[in-house]
Amino acid sequence: MRENYPSGGDFEDVYGYCRAVRVGDHIHVAGTCARALDGTDTYTQAKEALSIIEAALEEAGSGPAAVVRTVTYVTDIGDRLEVARAHAEMFGDVRPVATLVEVRALVDPRMTVEIEAYAIET
Repeated sequence: MRENYPSGGDFEDVYGYCRAVRVGDHIHVAGTCARALDGTDTYTQAKEALSIIEAALEEAGSGPAAVVRTVTYVTDIGDRLEVARAHAEMFGDVRPVATLVEVRALVDPRMTVEIEAYAIET
């Protein structure tokens, strides 16, 4: 059975997606960016994105401990240690497989990081 968990953001209807989808024991959380962007560094944006992901997982009946994979997109690979610090603070004991990729741009030029997460409840 498929369950959708929307964030309520305007872009969800425009693009046709939702924040998270649960199918059985699998939960996929869409690429997530911080909402507060002005004057924030990449670490702060990563922390907020991870907090939004955690809330989506909890809404779907899960949590960070069930995460098996993350994919992180940064606009400057030089920010990798800031993102790694935020990631380790949430997943240090979980240790999901993780990918970190530099991209040319995100939807808003103030965005510096976007994170996806995949969880499996066992």
